[in-house]
Amino acid sequence: MDPIERLSSRTVYRNDWMTVREDQIRRPDGSPGLYGVIDKPDYALVIARDGDRFMLVEQYRYPLGLRRWEFPQGAAPGQLPLAPLELAARELREETGLRAESMIELGLLDVAAGMSSQRGRVFLATGLTEGRHEREHEEQDMRCAWFPRADLEAMIRRGDITDAQTIAAWTLLRLSGHD
Repeated sequence: MDPIERLSSRTVYRNDWMTVREDQIRRPDGSPGLYGVIDKPDYALVIARDGDRFMLVEQYRYPLGLRRWEFPQGAAPGQLPLAPLELAARELREETGLRAESMIELGLLDVAAGMSSQRGRVFLATGLTEGRHEREHEEQDMRCAWFPRADLEAMIRRGDITDAQTIAAWTLLRLSGHD
């Protein structure tokens, strides 16, 4: 049994990428409460490795008002249900134009478990072939580039890479034995 019981739920906002809901809850001690939740579809994040270099994408992140470097990642448009491996291949191709001969799942990440239901699968892509990207309209300002391992790690240390999913995925890679 869940320690918090949902008594009612109402949608506050919805678009093609997310739903914001407000839940009336009852805590274990019986007291009432209110919980705001951002529901987003699960995503895939891909670490594309070619020898000792790694592909990153850079794009403008509107909520931050900044351009950020990160690993290719995303959910299916229109919240289409795709298998994690299929979604990973799609995101890699869409954002970078790369196709992978091999995709190894490295782990699962929770984005912001205190406020969001979104989870993501992390994949290592190798045996890469370059092709044409297939970016969505919202990704028109995106660019991609290869970075040597030492440069990528220096970017994390300097704070040039601050995307939590990218840093967590890098940790999964380093712990996996596939790095």
